[in-house]
Amino acid sequence: MKRARRAAPGSLPVLGLLLLGALPGLWTVLLRREAAALPEPRPPAGQSPGRWGWGRSPPVRGESGGGGQKTFRTLLAVPAAATDREERDGEERLAVTDSQPPADTASPVERGIFWSRELEEQVPPGFAAEEAAAWLAAARAARVASLERGGCGRSSNRLARLSDGSRACVRYGINPEQIQGEALSYHLAGVLGMQERLPPMALALVEARGRQWEPVSEELRGSHWAEGAVVSLTRWVDNLTAVVAPAPWGAEASAGRRLQPLSAGELVGLSPSQLVELVQWSDLILFDYLTANFDRLVSNLFSLQWDPRVMRRATSNLLRAPDGGLVFMDNEAGLVHGYRLLSMWDPYNEPLLRSVCVFREGTARRVAELHRRRSAAAELRRRYRAREPLWARLGFLSERQAELLQARVDFVHRHIAHCRAQ
Repeated sequence: MKRARRAAPGSLPVLGLLLLGALPGLWTVLLRREAAALPEPRPPAGQSPGRWGWGRSPPVRGESGGGGQKTFRTLLAVPAAATDREERDGEERLAVTDSQPPADTASPVERGIFWSRELEEQVPPGFAAEEAAAWLAAARAARVASLERGGCGRSSNRLARLSDGSRACVRYGINPEQIQGEALSYHLAGVLGMQERLPPMALALVEARGRQWEPVSEELRGSHWAEGAVVSLTRWVDNLTAVVAPAPWGAEASAGRRLQPLSAGELVGLSPSQLVELVQWSDLILFDYLTANFDRLVSNLFSLQWDPRVMRRATSNLLRAPDGGLVFMDNEAGLVHGYRLLSMWDPYNEPLLRSVCVFREGTARRVAELHRRRSAAAELRRRYRAREPLWARLGFLSERQAELLQARVDFVHRHIAHCRAQ
């Protein structure tokens, strides 16, 4: 009789043990998949995206460090909704997901390329036309009570206290074309409808024995100003603070990259005051392109070649008033002097202009009129002669300079049309 053998363990119990041991790993995988399916957390409403220069945020997932020229239209044309980036045939597109903005959230841009009316209404008024006209009339009639060094730029400039109690920066140009550029830039801003961003400015004739300058005749001798020179009087403004360029101009340039676009989703969290500042920056960049002014943001960009941190510091000749309004200061490099140096500075001015594809509608309308009528120089001359009594002392643009101004107006008009067509 054979001894009965103990049955060997079957395959099913072994398989059960293996599955039991694998459960923790399977559970981990399922949790990770579930987490990946959830929408990416967004910053709180009060937290600003770091690439705008007002805060810091982690890089956007899937964001490319390079790419083509980016514009404000790409940034603002899509309402504040969750966005995903898709790569299709090598072209990066923005796809709006099913997430919708709250019903009371207004888009900061209208019709694709214009700042919204609601946003423009929040822009600080700057120097109102009536206020500026009153100051100019008073400054021309006042006597100069004292001249002080410092506070107004170059060592040749002076801070003047006028007999009516107000103060003004007196700018004495290294050559007359700087004062001419200051005056013409001020009145071109009026043609464009953005003169409220510039402090009121008038020309004055230096005459040591004249009524206006006689109280400071001794100070004039120490200033080494030429008798009969034309200087500019610019209203002094208190409590101005420095301005650092926001991205894309600041952060992208500091990182050594070309000016890059920002995704529409990166507007989420920007406060009204930050958007209001961008409205003013769009006017500033357009204005500096038209005047070929190299002594503001362009000079900072140029300095990047030896100072990689320059974009993190104050922008030249740009200040902020306590109410948040930007003040376009010291425009003497514009038009006359700037037009002589186009080959040097346009490689910086043109990319700056192309980086802006959203505009104040009034500014775009005026550019379109100047383009259609081909009247940029004529309208500037008309305004300059009507509003500046000493215009003939410095003269107007040469025929070549007038042609350059019209050509730059035409270029801006084409750029706006290109933004509209995108």
